[in-house]
Amino acid sequence: MTTITDTPAPASFRLSSLINDTRYRSYTFQFIALVAIIATMAFIGGNLVRNLAAAGLNISYDFLGAQAGYDINQRPISYESTDTHGRAAIVGLLNTLIVAFLGCITATVIGVIAGVLRLSPNWLVRKLMSIYVEMFRNVPVLIWILIIFSIMINTTPAPRAFKGEDATASMWFFDSVAVTNRGVFLPKPIYESGSLIVGIVFLLSIVGIFAFRRYARKQLYDHGKLIPTFWPSVALFFVPAILAQLVLGNPITLEYPELKGFNFKGGMTVRGSLIALWFALAIYTGAFIAENVRAGIQAIPKGQTEAAGALGLRPGRIMNLVVLPQALRVIIPPLISQYLNITKNSSLAIAVGYMDLTGTLGGITLLQTGRAIEAVLLLMLFYLTISLSISFVMNIYNNSIKLKER
Repeated sequence: MTTITDTPAPASFRLSSLINDTRYRSYTFQFIALVAIIATMAFIGGNLVRNLAAAGLNISYDFLGAQAGYDINQRPISYESTDTHGRAAIVGLLNTLIVAFLGCITATVIGVIAGVLRLSPNWLVRKLMSIYVEMFRNVPVLIWILIIFSIMINTTPAPRAFKGEDATASMWFFDSVAVTNRGVFLPKPIYESGSLIVGIVFLLSIVGIFAFRRYARKQLYDHGKLIPTFWPSVALFFVPAILAQLVLGNPITLEYPELKGFNFKGGMTVRGSLIALWFALAIYTGAFIAENVRAGIQAIPKGQTEAAGALGLRPGRIMNLVVLPQALRVIIPPLISQYLNITKNSSLAIAVGYMDLTGTLGGITLLQTGRAIEAVLLLMLFYLTISLSISFVMNIYNNSIKLKER
């Protein structure tokens, strides 16, 4: 005999339900907390405005349109000392983005290699990687920045060493690159008519590489067909752009650095301060990423490796096709934090004279204009925007590789 019971109807809403009913209680406390935060921020903001008014001051960003009056040694875009503080801040922002991008890419490569080698069956390789990790992650990054900068200044030749028949130094790569104590002088691309088409072809080549590798992965997982990807990817990266360059009559040419007087002229200069900051952040953060990679690999059951070996896969393919794709689910979340650390630690650039966002907007501009509150608020906004953008992109990738329930 079956007994049918009616489901009790939900109780009607009353004002007391905001506290007594578990369906509404959490929303009530969240609303109270939100109101308290807004009231606190309003009180602090109002107090700041009143104190500024009492001192005869006001919050204004008109200073961004005033003449900066100072030079910036590393300029990714055109800049003169007669430009405005706003343009100086943009140059500093671009310098920060350059260091953050180069640091994240290099640290990832170093960290992945070191993390994999830390689990190597070779005792010497394993111990060397352990020494690297323990040495770099336990010494402050500022010290590594100063050490690498000092090495570059004291071990590289001066430009005059490249001059004359008695030259003690020579340029690299068919006399196109000069490494000096004033920086590294590189060929500079000169864009002419048709260069945009070459750029579009190059971008399409990169898209083609991702599409090809995705197709190769699908063939492997769906049909067990292993398609080589390295050399085809290299061909896709170089060949289309080179062909477009030749067909259009070389619209992109190179301006090579030449020694004139006491320094190199022409080409593109990468300051020693940028190189020191870049490598110090990459090597330092790479030690932390190596530990994340090691933990991610060790989180994969050993049976996965043994099963892949039983199918006849070589150790390298086992790591690339079986272990690392699964380990990424463990590696990516802490990797996001390391990318954010690189971005924030780039503010130490002022120690070696690299004019990043902190050195321009938060340094010389702040001291010249006296607008400390406005400059600091802008600094906070810029760094917050950069960090949130990195987190947003990495979280999208993290969601794309996470386990999906069926």
